[in-house]
Parts: sequence; C-alpha cells; structure tokens
Amino acid sequence: TPHTGVAQARGMLHITVTIVDSSQRVTPVPRHALLISDTPPSAPPRRIRTSLEGRVDVRLAPGAYTVESDRPVALDGKAYQWTIAVDVVDGRDTALELNAANAEVVPVTDEATSAAASLEADPSSLLARWQDSLVAIWTATAHGSGFLVDGDGLVAADQQIIGDAAFVEVQLSPSLKVAGTVVASDGTRGIALIRINSSVAASAKALPVECGTPAEPLGIDQEIVALEAPLGRLRDIRTGSIEVILANVIDTDLQSSPGGSGGPAFATTGQLIGLTTLVPERDGQSPDRTRIVRVGRVCELLAAVDEEIRNTPDPSPAHLPVESLRPLSSIQAATDAPARAGNPRPYRMSSSDFDVAFITPMQVLSPPARSGPGDLMERLLGDFGNWSRYVDAAPPVLLIRVTPKLVEGFWTKVARGAATTVGVSIPSITHLKANFTEMRALCGDAGVVPVHPFKLEHRVSEEDTLVEGLYAFDPDALTPGCGTVTLQLYSEEDPGNADALVVDPKVIEQVWKDFASWRDVTKSD
Repeated sequence: TPHTGVAQARGMLHITVTIVDSSQRVTPVPRHALLISDTPPSAPPRRIRTSLEGRVDVRLAPGAYTVESDRPVALDGKAYQWTIAVDVVDGRDTALELNAANAEVVPVTDEATSAAASLEADPSSLLARWQDSLVAIWTATAHGSGFLVDGDGLVAADQQIIGDAAFVEVQLSPSLKVAGTVVASDGTRGIALIRINSSVAASAKALPVECGTPAEPLGIDQEIVALEAPLGRLRDIRTGSIEVILANVIDTDLQSSPGGSGGPAFATTGQLIGLTTLVPERDGQSPDRTRIVRVGRVCELLAAVDEEIRNTPDPSPAHLPVESLRPLSSIQAATDAPARAGNPRPYRMSSSDFDVAFITPMQVLSPPARSGPGDLMERLLGDFGNWSRYVDAAPPVLLIRVTPKLVEGFWTKVARGAATTVGVSIPSITHLKANFTEMRALCGDAGVVPVHPFKLEHRVSEEDTLVEGLYAFDPDALTPGCGTVTLQLYSEEDPGNADALVVDPKVIEQVWKDFASWRDVTKSD
C-alpha cells in the first residue's frame, strides 16, 4: 500500500543533547524540548523531548530539516540553545549531537535568556547529572543508598543501614559491584563513610561535599530533591518539601523507596544539602518518612576521621558477582505452563546443626498450596524477614536458606522421662542448637562467591534472636558440572569448625532444570 511505502522510506534521526559542566564532565540534558521543521516549512513544527539520558529518536521522511531548542537550557551561569540543519536520508539512520561546540551560548543574565530552563533546578537533570555518583549499599541484613564524595573512593551512606558492619558491598552499576571497607559509622550524626578501591571510583563521578561553602538558606515548604538507589532500581528520584529545619537535620515529607535511604538531597538550585535517612517509626507515623542529615554534619565527620580515611588501605578492585542481566520472563512463563518441569516446593536437606532449603524463582513465583497453620513450606517461602522485598521480586538467583535446628536440653529430656514413669506428660521444650554465622560453597574443590551473603534475623524473645543464612548464587555457579557440591556451615557455638553437607546430586540436577527456560534466553539472543 502507499502507506507502507512511505513508512519504509522514512529514516531514523538519533538526537543526543549534552553540555559540559564546570567540572568538565559531560552532562546529559534531560526533558529538553526540541522543535523539528522541514525546510522550507510546510507545517507547524513537531515538538519532541529528550529522555532522562538526553536522547530522543524520531522517524522522519527523507528531506532537509531544522532542529531547534524550544527554549534555552541554563547551567553554571550560561544558557545554551541550538538551531541546527540536518538531512535525513531515505531508509538510513542519522545521528545528530547537540553539544556546547555547536550551541549558541550566552550569559544567563542576558534578558533574552531570563526564561531559560535551569538544568540545576530540574529534578530529572539532577539525576541525569549525578546518577554516576549514586551507589547501592548491601550488608548482610540491609540495603541502602550512598554517593561517592571524592575521586579516591570515599562513599557517604546512612548509618542505620551500615550498623556495626565492618565490610559491605558497593554496587556502582547493574554489572559492577565491589567490596567496601567501613571507615566510620557514626550513630550520633547518622552517617557512615565507606572506602572503595580508588581505581574503581575513577570510573564513576564524585559528588563533592563543599565544606568551605556557606550553607544555602532554606525555608519551610521549600521544595527538595533526593536521589536514591533502591531495591530493584539502581537509579531513582524523589521530590518533596521541607517541614522542620533544625541545626543538624531537616524533617521532610519525602517518602523514600525501600532501600533508598542514604542518597544525596538537594535544594532546587542544585546545591547539595545533605543525605537522607529514615525516621524511626513512632506514634503511628509512616516508617518510610525521610529526614535529611545536613551537609555540615557530613563535613564534621570527614574532618573527625580524616586520619582514619588516609590510613585505610585501598580495598580490592575485584568485581563481585551480581544478579544476572538476563530477563526472568521465561521463568514466569514456565510457572504458568500446565506441564512444567520442577517442583513448587523447596528442595530440602539437613546437616547435624542446620536445615537447608534450595529455593529457585519457580518456587517464589508459584508457591505450594498451604497445608495448614504453621506449615513449614509456607514459612520457607513466605517469611524472609528483612529480605522479603528482595525475594518477592524473584531475582534470577538460586537461594540457599540455612536454618538452625531446634534441640531439647539434656536435663529437660531427663525430667520428661522421669515424669513419664509416674504418668505425667511434660511437653518438649526446645531451644536453638546454634545460630548461623557463615556459609561457604564449593563447586568441586573450588570456592564459589555468592551474589549476596544475606542473614535473616527473627526476634524470638527479648533476649534471643534467631539468625538464618540466605545466600544468593548465580544459577550457573552450582551445577551438575561441579561433580560434587559441598556446603560448609558455621555456627556461633563452634565458629572454627564447619558442619559440612554434601549436596545430593539430584537436588543440583533439579535446580539446573528449574533454570532451563532462563538459560534458553541466552541461546536465543
């Protein structure tokens, strides 16, 4: 048809818009409105807008066009606008880069640019400008956000997330995660400082904490912007307003995402005003209300631990395993298939001190039917404590859950036996045999590094906390090709000796089958 012929004749115009900031870093220009007119004009201009990454693609019929800014964009006291001619060729892709070199640049003070859109004040531009500073922080028990504050690898984060951890995992991108050493964890100020390898940090972008710059005046109801790296998304943005201003903290109506606290917070002028932290739940308040620790407190801590910062050895640059970038849609489809391979119930084994369950996304997405109150399968698949949100998202990982066994004390057993001889029945009274501390996995004789070495913490009384292990592994890490898979399990009671468990090959074979459709994605790519 004629319509089909026209569509085939059109070419694709790929436009990118970037400018260079005062630190000489290339900054994308998000949501920048552009007008496209054919030359000579035969119709009103077509209006398009760039993405968060400063890009936009538009399909056009072959011909000559003019691409121009709807209005200027301002950054660092300068206004930038573009008027560029471009030719679109039949059936071909054409790239157009709008940058400082081909822009019309004038001072923002010029009357003609008084209506320029400020790149510093646009929330989306703040994320575009500083997204390479954002990191995700993983500890054994919590997930949070942070941001790189210098080029040597120093990261600021929410102390509530770090707690008493000495080492954490710092994720800079979907494919890059490294070890981090906790330099300071200051509960009074609510700030933690973490060091990552300096060569790794050089590939990111530091968000400098300008301690010598006077704090910007702030006001009640003033708009603010917070960046975060929450669970499930490595980059996100939140906006809100100021409710209470105190000397060291700012109360806000911001609602952080799960795992989002610890990111940088800005005034709408683009000035850094602090980092976010969650307000403890009290008096019926929402548990995700966000408070900002003011940047002056960050400066205080940087000065207080300057010597520790300088004396901390550079951590390893080795890349740690991350969740696979392969999609999980094929596993979801497998759970809906009437004749799927696999078992909706976790695969279970036991050592002398621990019960061990192997859990694949198939079980998370299609859990077994509940058989009654307190059903073990329901607990194994429905109660992941502090990591419930992570598991509910069904990431493409094999989860190994390690639960301490319960035992009956010797004297309790003797007393029950004695009571039985006189016709009195005393119920069994059990306690934890030994809390979990660590697991090491071996594929043959080779150690396997997990994607995440999590712990689940359950308060069972005022004095006791049950600690389980929940280790996430890449699906290709523990396979039938290992020959033998061994788990070395360690407890608080005997930390020097491993409780070794050789995994039944049938379990590894079934786990391998559960991920078959997931592996097929790669074959079809």
